Amino acid sequence: MTMDEHLRKAVRLVALLNLAYFGVEFAVALSIGSVSLFADSVDFLEDAAVNFLIFAALGWSAPRRAKVGMALSGVLVIPAAAFLWMLWRKFEHPAPPAALELTVTGFGALAVNLFCAFTLARFRTHSGSLTKAAFLSARNDAIANVAIIAAGAVTLFLPSVWPDVLVGLGIAVMNLDAARAVWAAARREHLETKAPA
Repeated sequence: MTMDEHLRKAVRLVALLNLAYFGVEFAVALSIGSVSLFADSVDFLEDAAVNFLIFAALGWSAPRRAKVGMALSGVLVIPAAAFLWMLWRKFEHPAPPAALELTVTGFGALAVNLFCAFTLARFRTHSGSLTKAAFLSARNDAIANVAIIAAGAVTLFLPSVWPDVLVGLGIAVMNLDAARAVWAAARREHLETKAPA
């Protein structure tokens, strides 16, 4: 089996896991009114889309893959926009989320994202910006999940909307930074394919 075939298998598995946990986290986020879980659930959906796109794009030419990489940098901005919408709703009804559900759901998300990050780690330099996007998403999500767990623990002892809101803001900022990194890598690849041999 070639490296591309191994990568296709890995990104398909990662896409399916992200899609499944999106459903879990989205339902819990709406149920307990959590800004950070809502932002993270949209991030799971975005990760599923990124990995399905990578799965489709692996057989394409380098210039076409570079263009998909630039498009994916835009997809990485979606969770930040979703966060702003949920944040607006939270300030209309300021109540802390249920701390136990927040923490347990964060642990589940961490387990899924660590598995995905380790699955993709060996491919992070293969196929350029596409796999860079997938690896950065999984890595950033694992970091975000640790923060969600911490927000749940703090909220358990000091009920407040702020730990959840601040973690949600951090998730949005991380996704914007990942979008910038993927755009830069894809742009570089695009320019390299245009350069004369």
